[in-house]
Amino acid sequence: MRYRTLAGGRGPQVSNLCLGILPFGSTVDEQTSFAVLDRFAEAGGTFVDTSNNYSVWAPGGTGDESELLLGRWLRARGARDRTVVATKVGARPPEGSTQVWPDAWEGLSAKVVRAGIEGSLRRLGTDHVDLYYAHIEDRAVPVAETVETFAEVVRSGATRLIGASNHAAWRVAEARQYAAAHDLPGYTCVEQRHTYLWPVPGGEWGAQWYARDDMQDFVAAHDDLTLMAYGPLVHGAYTRADKPLLAPYDHPMSQRRLAVLREVAREAGATPNQVVLAWQMGGLLSIVPVVGVSSVAQLDEALGAVDLDLDPELRARLDAA
Repeated sequence: MRYRTLAGGRGPQVSNLCLGILPFGSTVDEQTSFAVLDRFAEAGGTFVDTSNNYSVWAPGGTGDESELLLGRWLRARGARDRTVVATKVGARPPEGSTQVWPDAWEGLSAKVVRAGIEGSLRRLGTDHVDLYYAHIEDRAVPVAETVETFAEVVRSGATRLIGASNHAAWRVAEARQYAAAHDLPGYTCVEQRHTYLWPVPGGEWGAQWYARDDMQDFVAAHDDLTLMAYGPLVHGAYTRADKPLLAPYDHPMSQRRLAVLREVAREAGATPNQVVLAWQMGGLLSIVPVVGVSSVAQLDEALGAVDLDLDPELRARLDAA
């Protein structure tokens, strides 16, 4: 495993791959979830990503499942001190609502953020998380309220770092500017959709944001920012014939890039998935892929990307496609 340090060297050291456990405890059963977490830890993986709403949309789901499962694994393995835990707040169903994400979510008010961290710590069985995200942008709440409440969470010791997920670049900039002006901790991690393919303009996912050019430029311009790239393997479509491209990626430019990706993978002796992850991890932009898997075999393939150093000529071909 290889490692990097978050927040421009001031945050925790994390593995270059982050394990996203969205379906663990719901559509991925406990035995399989534990096996994947065990293999990740055995390979030197230290960074695990969850949320307080995973997976509320699954049959019978409450949103507690993923955090509860991670908490059980941390206790069973005595692994809390060697695991960097990231979780999120803001996308649970509003209190008393029968609707769930993406139709409704509770937002980022002070009340929600305070209650959210308490609930997450209880489910995870810990006294702090290492990274706490504002999960879904909430323009109904003043940025000052959200930033100040996240600062309270940091001051209380309940989290070390804070981040923003699924936010426009200008909203992240506004929040960081407010934090800097008031001597408060600011967002140092941004979690967005990001992969080798670009979505067609206008082909977004509602509340889920793709890391567009402006966000990538913003991250590149600030040494303390890291882009956490979720959905890097486009739900298996790079390697599995039974997994069609998601509609926003299904356009002529993608076919061109896919052809180059497959050529590079053959020349590098790797799978397309591994090349995509290596391309993310080895570029100039500070990126940590958040890899979602449902089996140890899928994880092992992803782990094979960690030591894959793309030849500069191959990287240039990928970039130019």
